[in-house]
Amino acid sequence: MFQGYSEKTLDFMWGIRLNNDRAWFTAHKEEYQAHLYQPTVELGREVHQRFTEKFPKLGLNLHVCRIYRDARRLHGQGPYKDHLWLTIRPENDVWSRQPVFWFEIAPEGWSYGVGFWNASAQTMAAMRRDIDGEPGRLEKLARRLKRDGRFQVQGQDYARPKGDPSPLLTPWYNKKDISVGCNRPFDDLLCSPALVDELADAFAFLVPVYQYFQSFCRAGLEDLK
Repeated sequence: MFQGYSEKTLDFMWGIRLNNDRAWFTAHKEEYQAHLYQPTVELGREVHQRFTEKFPKLGLNLHVCRIYRDARRLHGQGPYKDHLWLTIRPENDVWSRQPVFWFEIAPEGWSYGVGFWNASAQTMAAMRRDIDGEPGRLEKLARRLKRDGRFQVQGQDYARPKGDPSPLLTPWYNKKDISVGCNRPFDDLLCSPALVDELADAFAFLVPVYQYFQSFCRAGLEDLK
């Protein structure tokens, strides 16, 4: 059962950021397992169970990342991540082109939300066409998010804006990739079993956003055929 993270979790993440090498990690591997990896697995299992009981037709599975970086993509970085995440997502080979629900913990704090790991240009173009033709779909979602107050539209903007449909929709319209997330500092909620409630309730609230993003994925997957 998830009991919350702790100061030992934070200590480990700062430690691996400042000492990103095999010798340090080997000496602190038990701390990683006990205070970062295992709590994340427990959190993910409980949130996934509650979420999928409520939305079984979405067909989403739990994935918890590991701390080891892909050796082919180090690009001068150390062999270990200084953060950890879980996703609730479709189980297929092109999941990164589809929206996922995520939670991430890092030395600076934590975040959660829904969005793309790697949205394709075709997906984002399809979303812009939808905004141009039927802006009311997104306006309804954007107003609901604004009333809730927890979430912001995130993602990289195009260097040259694609358009300016309205003050409400322009932040969505000009993204190269997109997510809707909440960012928080390391706080009491992160160290409490109540984090399960927060994530399960938030993911349920974000299901309409997930379905909106998902509706454009077919265009984004065509280039993989």
